[in-house]
Amino acid sequence: MGLLDLFGFGKRKEQMKEALRNGAIIVDVRTPGEFMGGHVDGSENIPLGSISSQLSKLKAKGKPVVFCCASGMRSGSAASQARSAGIVAYNGGGWMSLNGVMQNL
Repeated sequence: MGLLDLFGFGKRKEQMKEALRNGAIIVDVRTPGEFMGGHVDGSENIPLGSISSQLSKLKAKGKPVVFCCASGMRSGSAASQARSAGIVAYNGGGWMSLNGVMQNL
């Protein structure tokens, strides 16, 4: 058991991977300019400032949502907002590390 497992993070990461294997939606919350510079294949771009107005559309899709950004700060905020709206949501962290996770599923 690692240190992260003591705080529940290891389990949460495994749950996120399982959600991704089962078709979770990936939402990149960076700006459109950042998104154009590179992103996870198949992800959609909804900037953090627009998340609250898009939560009902995301919820209607009926799938878990994995949020990503540059470092994990904005995606953490988006995931928190989504969970408050009743969406199964994960903070996927930085888009480049999430890309690595995707390649190893």
